[in-house]
Amino acid sequence: MMITKSKVKQPTVWVVMLIIVGLLLAVGASRDGGPRTQQERVDAISKRLACPTCQGESVYVSRASASVSLREEIARQVGSGTRSDDQIVAYVEQRFGGQVLLVPRSSGLDALVWALPVAALICALVGLISAFRRWKVSATAEISDAERELVQKALDDF
Repeated sequence: MMITKSKVKQPTVWVVMLIIVGLLLAVGASRDGGPRTQQERVDAISKRLACPTCQGESVYVSRASASVSLREEIARQVGSGTRSDDQIVAYVEQRFGGQVLLVPRSSGLDALVWALPVAALICALVGLISAFRRWKVSATAEISDAERELVQKALDDF
């Protein structure tokens, strides 16, 4: 009886996969603090928000009067220095609703929506690698002498 490597390594593969998923989630959760100047902050915030009157444009790109007013409000709040970027986005979201967010929040259910496809992809890749290794091991199983003779006879006849 032959013990295959895939049966021995299977728990290890799952542990490694869980570690990789955990590391990816940790990296995703610890983002850079963002831009440093006031104008960079205004630009970054306005890129995160959708134009309330336009379809498919950010506040940063749109030239609609609602977007211009929103950029001015963002600049006023950034200039006052009393609110963080997330607080300004929350203020705009409260005023216009959740549909103004172009980038989902990085916590709660929104983070799960971003993390699940990555985790599913990793699981699928690990599953495929595991299946290919099993198929490779089963393909290289012992061949009997009768099978060797049969193949040799077929080659000679060919």
